[in-house]
Amino acid sequence: MHTFRICCNKGVHPLAYFPDQNAVAINLQQLLRSAAGLLLAGSLALPGLEAAAAAPAEIQKSLETAARASTPGFGGLSAERGQRFFSSTHGNDWSCTSCHTPTPLAPGKHAKTGREIAPLAPAANPQRFTDAAKVEKWFNRNCNDVLGRVCTAQEKGDVLAYLMSLAK
Repeated sequence: MHTFRICCNKGVHPLAYFPDQNAVAINLQQLLRSAAGLLLAGSLALPGLEAAAAAPAEIQKSLETAARASTPGFGGLSAERGQRFFSSTHGNDWSCTSCHTPTPLAPGKHAKTGREIAPLAPAANPQRFTDAAKVEKWFNRNCNDVLGRVCTAQEKGDVLAYLMSLAK
């Protein structure tokens, strides 16, 4: 069986065949198993959503693609529907506004802990919705608090469409 090593050269990580003894060896089977695990983990979170995105529009596009695939008769994302969702309670005592305020351009405060929350709208906080893993983590956590379940891709996409429509 061939062994491979991953070598570093100024931050670049090319994968190449190196038979020398000093290489950090990874057998091909382990490498493939690790790659398959990473692909599977990513696909379980949200199909089509990369580990990190450069802009909220990329995450919105991924959510739209997932919603189109999972929602019969999908008619697109809606900022208006997102605003209604954001402002309404859904069977629990909380809404998104319970922590993020009715004005997502302003800082919020966690309803239970009182911890300050940076503005949610990308216009007021350019760091929002730039890391797909964080987006998925916080949507999962907050949807469970507000809805008692995970949000659908369309619900997430609608909320993001609303938040992206806000101007500072």
